[in-house]
Amino acid sequence: MAAKEMYDFLSTITADYDALLGILPQGVVTEESQKNQIVHLGVDGSEERISFNTTPIFYITIYWNSLSESDSGIIFDWYNDTVKANGIQRSFKYAYGDGHTYVVRFDSKITRSGKLVSQYGIKGVKLKVLGRISD
Repeated sequence: MAAKEMYDFLSTITADYDALLGILPQGVVTEESQKNQIVHLGVDGSEERISFNTTPIFYITIYWNSLSESDSGIIFDWYNDTVKANGIQRSFKYAYGDGHTYVVRFDSKITRSGKLVSQYGIKGVKLKVLGRISD
């Protein structure tokens, strides 16, 4: 664990779909942190910086490089099932691998690829982190 994590900055919330996706990332994982801020530039080079809130916005990008047919099917099902994630619409719980459980929502499309239909990879799946589950 890092000295500070997303978990430290997020509120406890409830997921739309109250189930846990626990397929851990494989390979590179990217954490992105941003703020809801803008900068207005004046013609004289001056700047006006505006913060709309103080809460950080987090995204994680997951790579599942080599999945079993079963795990690939689980992720594909969660994304496409209208009761589960329903694409990018509904939130769910995700065990990210840092020891915490987050409430996330898909923020990208899902693309599966593989050499054989029994060995898939799903790469570059972006999740918006909406909150956390109390540990």
